[in-house]
Amino acid sequence: MPAETIPTTLLGRTNLSVSKICFGTSSLGDMPGTYGYGVDEERARDTITAIFRGPANFLDTSRIYGMGRSEERIGDVIRQRGGLPQGSVVSTKLDRDPQTNRFDAAQARRSLDESLKALGLERIDILHLHDPEHADSLEGTCGPKGALPELFRMKEEGLVKAVGLAAGSVDIMMPLLRDWDFDVLITHNRFTLTNRNADAMIDFARSRGIAVLNAAPYAGGVLAKGSSAYPRYVYQEASEEVLDPVRRIEAICARHGVPPGAAALQFSMRDERITSTICGVSKPERVEQTIEWACWPIPDAMWEELASLPFSTEDPEANRQYNPG
Repeated sequence: MPAETIPTTLLGRTNLSVSKICFGTSSLGDMPGTYGYGVDEERARDTITAIFRGPANFLDTSRIYGMGRSEERIGDVIRQRGGLPQGSVVSTKLDRDPQTNRFDAAQARRSLDESLKALGLERIDILHLHDPEHADSLEGTCGPKGALPELFRMKEEGLVKAVGLAAGSVDIMMPLLRDWDFDVLITHNRFTLTNRNADAMIDFARSRGIAVLNAAPYAGGVLAKGSSAYPRYVYQEASEEVLDPVRRIEAICARHGVPPGAAALQFSMRDERITSTICGVSKPERVEQTIEWACWPIPDAMWEELASLPFSTEDPEANRQYNPG
């Protein structure tokens, strides 16, 4: 697939040029507690290699994914290649101490140091404050001695090019977005064919010049793998009631001969407010499939049918049992 099939764009106010697709690598850290399946080291490395060989130049990970395994596996492939492909952009995240949930400035420094070592990089392109709502104290994380001001000091020191916020709850994110000058944000599971919980936040970010990365367009995988093969929604076992909106989407897609994954991905990509869409992949063939879905022809009539479906504006992760492993 030629590189020009995936357009690139500037990331907000930065000079970073990123592809409209970003590959997410959480599952490559082997996280069966979240996804319901494991990913061994060989499969993970083969997937990372496929990402680097493909037309997208943008990859997202985190210190806590698989308790460090995601970054370590990415770093191993980078070293085997002799460095990142030219033009690549790497996004990772500061994380709390996984044992104590402490997320102060010292922990932020440890997290960055561990990321740089694991990835084998001297600096990070995009570094996000990750999941502050799971820290032992939100006030401590965001206060004078917390991880949040330390993140901005890292940018001042030239260790990172852009700083972002990658949290879950919109209610947690909005006050921080108002008070701090972030370059970018990540929202996940909250702007999909089935859910629009983050819609107003995306509008706000656009008004402030904050680039929006929309992650998990497949609602945790079900819109990519199918409700029969993967009856889970936002990383949890799903009831028939929860799966009903997914099956309505699947029925419309079937009538038009379009894979539901293509519709879910392009729903995000076609929104001008979204800088890049983060798609998780867990095996090499998913990389090629994602590119194929991004280019799949979808008729206007199908978009009209999809637009007529009801969607939720509630937080889809309100009852999620969080498991970083």
